[in-house]
Amino acid sequence: MSHTGDVTQPGQQQPQPYQQPFGYTQHPQHGQATPVLPDPKMPWSKAIAVTIAVFLVAGVVAGWAWQQFAPLAQYTVDDRGGSLGEEQMTKIFGPDGTFTVIGFLAGLVLGAAVFWWLRNYGPWAVGIVVLGSALGAGIAWGVGMLLGHDPLQPRLEASKPGDLLAAPLELHTWTPLASWLVGAALAAAIIAATTWRAEPVATSSSSAASQTSPQVQ
Repeated sequence: MSHTGDVTQPGQQQPQPYQQPFGYTQHPQHGQATPVLPDPKMPWSKAIAVTIAVFLVAGVVAGWAWQQFAPLAQYTVDDRGGSLGEEQMTKIFGPDGTFTVIGFLAGLVLGAAVFWWLRNYGPWAVGIVVLGSALGAGIAWGVGMLLGHDPLQPRLEASKPGDLLAAPLELHTWTPLASWLVGAALAAAIIAATTWRAEPVATSSSSAASQTSPQVQ
């Protein structure tokens, strides 16, 4: 008559029950552990409101910086109106370049901070960051135009030959506005790529059985 029983060698520890790693859940059919994202701690409405407020303030500051630091070409007034020399012609697109640099850096920094803060919201965090950066770009352009756009024609009419008049602050193309979106999207892509975690090796029933204690006849 055979007898089956569990035999534990002296000094051998009892096998511990299988424990799932923190942050993963066991698939009921395939036995695979899949990552579990923590629940967001803030409702959507508040997260969107905070994002809008951040990019709104950043847009105001960026617009002020654009108005302060953008190099402007100088028109020389003569009998025929105003003209630009060869040296001043190189500065005609100075506001576009300055806006692009400021917008890219602002989008990169704020995009990284906001996306990291909203990373538990899943793919929707990318949309929030992109929309926020678009808002920041528009606000920066509006504030800069409000502070620094001085139409040239009225000043030409009130000037006399030999005067130097700064060109109005403006964008000659809408492309610099995209610098905010490019910076924010790049920051979100880098963070998403560096924080991505591969799925763990599947835990099958056979592998779990191999961890149990041996049986003897």
